[in-house]
Parts: sequence; structure tokens; C-alpha cells
Amino acid sequence: MTISIRLDPGLKTALQRRLSERDLPLSAFVRQAISEKLEREGQEAGPYAIGEHLFGRYSSGETDRSERRKQILRERFREKHRG
Repeated sequence: MTISIRLDPGLKTALQRRLSERDLPLSAFVRQAISEKLEREGQEAGPYAIGEHLFGRYSSGETDRSERRKQILRERFREKHRG
């Protein structure tokens, strides 16, 4: 497969510098970059997988808590304001 891309002057200069530092042909650099990008995207996790270890970590253990939220708030309010 042959590809053509346009680079802004700053990016082109940085790329040329990197290629000369590593004594690496452009085609090899591009193949390696594409390969690394594809591998990284294959390993990336979605938002759920990233935060999965946190879900339920601080759970109260009360499965009906959302249903009793008003009752819980009333109780806490009364406790706070009992003389």
C-alpha cells in the first residue's frame, strides 16, 4: 500500500531530525508508528473498564438506599439538629 500525507513545516522538520538521529528510513518509521498505534488501540479500555476497580468499592451494602433516600436524609437531619 502506498500512502501520501502532508505535514506542516514544524512537524516535517521534527520528523526529519528524528529520522537522521536514528538513521532510519521514512518508510520503516511510518510502518513502526502505524503498528504501535494499532497495538495501543487494541489494548485501550473503555470508560467502564478503566473505572471498574472503583465501582462498589465504597458501597454501603444497603441495596435499597436509593429507594429510602428521603427517609435517610430526614433521619440524618433530625440527628444533626437534636439539641
